[in-house]
Amino acid sequence: MPNTDVMVFGAHPDDIEIGCGGTVMNLTDAGRRVVLVDLVRGELGTRGSAEIRAREAEEGARILAAC
Repeated sequence: MPNTDVMVFGAHPDDIEIGCGGTVMNLTDAGRRVVLVDLVRGELGTRGSAEIRAREAEEGARILAAC
């Protein structure tokens, strides 16, 4: 991805936000372009459907100012 400074990978939606959201926010606050990558959709998770988790991941990325 052009113009990307950091790519952060998480297994499931919300793993990045819960596990290292503070670091992501520090990076975006410092002007870095951060891209969040969930490796699965979370469809087999116990905390909501894949659609719900996708919406939550989008909201988390918005709050963290990440892509």
